[in-house]
Amino acid sequence: MNRPQPVERMVEIVKKLPGVGPKMAERLSYHMLKMPQEEVDRFIYCIQNARQTMKCCSICCNLSEHDPCLICSDTTREQSIICVVETPQDLIAVSKVKDYKGLYFVLGGALSPLDAVGPDDIRIDKLMERLKSDNISEVIIATDTDSKGEITAVYLADIIKTLDIKVTRLGYGLPVGGDIEYADEVTISRAIAGRKEM
Repeated sequence: MNRPQPVERMVEIVKKLPGVGPKMAERLSYHMLKMPQEEVDRFIYCIQNARQTMKCCSICCNLSEHDPCLICSDTTREQSIICVVETPQDLIAVSKVKDYKGLYFVLGGALSPLDAVGPDDIRIDKLMERLKSDNISEVIIATDTDSKGEITAVYLADIIKTLDIKVTRLGYGLPVGGDIEYADEVTISRAIAGRKEM
């Protein structure tokens, strides 16, 4: 027997979430149908509220309620170092490490020739504008250690070096092929401490 059409539409939407396959999408959809109405209303409100209130920081491109974001507005941070990450989730993971007091920049993805994602599809031009206008002495490249992250890191290192800025890459501690957002604080702390020049 096929699922009712409204449930089928729910499953199709939920399946689009990252890491959710057909079976999990079906389970989540049926779970939401069993939730009390007030929980469903709160869930919908939270999604809509986040969509309406979150904006992209004009300096670092992180998601924030404020522009500029709280990190970019913090004058006590080290203003000459920028840590470049792929996503806002990666920024949150790195920001949990107490050892890093610099600034950030969110690329919004990674280069992926196989998926036709080139330099114009992520915020490389905006990063370069910032590096040229601000007094930056070091860029820490904290992209993922998978093939896309590595390609992005090498590409960024090559173009940033032309500006006479020191370029470092997170060091040991992060597993090859892993995502930064899933790493614990100690692992990220060791990776920052062990970063190396590219």
